[in-house]
Amino acid sequence: MPIRWNANMTRTLIILTILCSLHMTLCQSWTPVIVKNVTQLGPQVTPDVTDVSRDGGYSVLINGNILWLYDDTECMDMEGNQLSFISNTAAYSDQPNQNVSTVKDFGVLMTGDDTYGRPQYAILSNTTVGTGGWVPFQQDELDFNEQMKSKERVAIWPGTSPTPISTTQAFIYAPLVYVDSKPQDPSKEYQARGMTLITITAPNSGPIATRQGDLVIPGTEVAFGGFATLLGLPPADPVENASLSPRDLYLFAMTDSGLQLARVGLNDLHNFAKYTYYDPQSLNFSDIRPGLNVSDATQIYLPGTFSSGSIFYSPYFCTFIMIYFNKMVDSTFYIRYLDLDHPLGSDATWVRGGKIGKGIQAEDAEALARYAWSVEQKLYVSPPGKGGFNYAGTAHPEFFNRQYFAQSLYPDGTSSQQRQNAWYGSKIISEADARTDGKHLMLSWTSQLQGGKDAGIYQIQLAKVEFDDIPTKPGVSPSSSGITSPWRTPAVSTASSTYSGKPYQPTSTAEPMIPKNHGQALGSFLRYDEHKSVNFWLVTSELGFLVGVIGAAAVLF
Repeated sequence: MPIRWNANMTRTLIILTILCSLHMTLCQSWTPVIVKNVTQLGPQVTPDVTDVSRDGGYSVLINGNILWLYDDTECMDMEGNQLSFISNTAAYSDQPNQNVSTVKDFGVLMTGDDTYGRPQYAILSNTTVGTGGWVPFQQDELDFNEQMKSKERVAIWPGTSPTPISTTQAFIYAPLVYVDSKPQDPSKEYQARGMTLITITAPNSGPIATRQGDLVIPGTEVAFGGFATLLGLPPADPVENASLSPRDLYLFAMTDSGLQLARVGLNDLHNFAKYTYYDPQSLNFSDIRPGLNVSDATQIYLPGTFSSGSIFYSPYFCTFIMIYFNKMVDSTFYIRYLDLDHPLGSDATWVRGGKIGKGIQAEDAEALARYAWSVEQKLYVSPPGKGGFNYAGTAHPEFFNRQYFAQSLYPDGTSSQQRQNAWYGSKIISEADARTDGKHLMLSWTSQLQGGKDAGIYQIQLAKVEFDDIPTKPGVSPSSSGITSPWRTPAVSTASSTYSGKPYQPTSTAEPMIPKNHGQALGSFLRYDEHKSVNFWLVTSELGFLVGVIGAAAVLF
């Protein structure tokens, strides 16, 4: 018998549609991160050389110069013939307020004329740069490369953005890699030898890289510093601050199963024996080093997949931000924020709302071990090139941001008014139009213009993200000063402002999660034991939705 549509069924459909819409709204957990728009800025421009293929594209602001670092760099003539090949190169942003895309290269020489009489320019590793790359090679590494004639070689790839330790100096942990272009075992094409420490200065005449010995971290260990390194104040707990170092480094490493975290005093960064390692079970640091092949999520700082990225303090969101590519080869930027509403453990200092409930500053890198990261959000899908998926996605917070440096990095005696850097990128968005630091963010990635193992051509592409205004969080009241912070919460006692569970660590970052200690029976019924979110009211909204649907059906039918 065919079903006849009637007025009751129409009303039912309307009501159910409204209920479903309400349900979706209620179940959308609060996040401060909303993308308003993304502007593609096109490729990075390198006018000093005839043509160039390079990948990487990491940056740091020091001495008033925005320094860009690249991995393998091949200079070519207009027909695509190789003029030079360098393991790593460096450039400055050339007048970044006029054109954020143009960079000025160093070590450039004229190599002669092409067949049409046009002069050709290339970066030459055996002349001006002189040591196999901008980051210098040691003699045994140069000898090895000369002996193997490109079949095998030693490479030093920056791999991440440097960390400032003042307004005029930075450092980076860079991987030293043996590359076999034609290995018998394909898995042996790239073999990590370890992490080498490089200090960086940036005089106007050109950037200078200095190797600090051979290897700080051997290749048999997790490559700490390879994803990101942040500088912060020593631990708030004097017992943990045994080294009495004026600053601590927090070093992030990528493994096959996620991110791991280590900590060391700034005075001891050369001494691997002094490093300590985050233990997700005890929520503290210990001398026990995590292994390379750890896959148990309870032994990993942040489970997931990561292939490149950045961690930095955002003055707009008033917390640390993580932006990254995962290993899904989908050219997608993802973002997480350090969630100050969810401290890990019971600590009198690191409570809900930040350090003693008053938020955090850039110097508070210890918060990276005291709070949970938010669930993964998609930030932007970058358009892939003709050669395939994009890679080496990273963020550049020195643009559109006068608060790039932590306040403590300025020289003693610097007035508070002078503790800010210049605004970079004003032709894209002026400081007056931006209204606040960090609401706009530069992204870069490596685009494959032409794929192929031996014939690939790569280019750095840029885009600008504009974040929307931060939505009001339930239970948050604006400050009397008018400054809006997403973490400003009503005053609560220390005992009630902590989250006593273990870190909630996503095993599937596509979904939100609810800890099992909240509404466990109902959560099991709704399969929330498989999800990852921390808002208890989501469960209530689900129940309300089910009751509403049942009630509507009972009344109308």
